[in-house]
Amino acid sequence: MAEIDPDRQFLLCIDNDGHPASLEVRKIYEAIPDRVAASRGLVRVVDESGEDYLYPAARFVAVELPREAAGIFASSAS
Repeated sequence: MAEIDPDRQFLLCIDNDGHPASLEVRKIYEAIPDRVAASRGLVRVVDESGEDYLYPAARFVAVELPREAAGIFASSAS
């Protein structure tokens, strides 16, 4: 069975209304920890522009990825 990495959060975009060029529905994004944003109902992700932005948390659902799959995000970020 694959191990889950508890230190990383991944989000599946379920709504890109108003941001079709920045967010893709059904795409998984890695969340960037931001406690202030979270306290305001927002999440920080690197969107399609390649920059990190804040979006309403309601546009995403959290998903668990096995460590092997999560590693793909780390290698694509470099």
